[in-house]
Amino acid sequence: MNIDDLTKRMNEFVEDKGWYDKNSPRPQTQRNLSLSLHLETSEILELFQWGEKEVPKTALAGELADVALYLLQLASVSDIDLEKAVLRKLQENYRRTWPEEKG
Repeated sequence: MNIDDLTKRMNEFVEDKGWYDKNSPRPQTQRNLSLSLHLETSEILELFQWGEKEVPKTALAGELADVALYLLQLASVSDIDLEKAVLRKLQENYRRTWPEEKG
């Protein structure tokens, strides 16, 4: 399964829940999805709060999946080809240098 397939599955889910409807209690706007993405990434941090304890893999996987789904949805409603954006960013990062690499 690739990013397009995952995005289609996410869109099917959102459609099934009625969240694309005009009067939805969960409007799929860039703002709302950005806020939700931030909240979900915070839930990853919460797993690691208060020390270096072992985090259950299933809990981390669930939170990472939530982040991925919101990211896919935000890219979709923003008409951004996430696969192309990631590949472009990787190319930029290969050409980039970070301060600790200068010498």
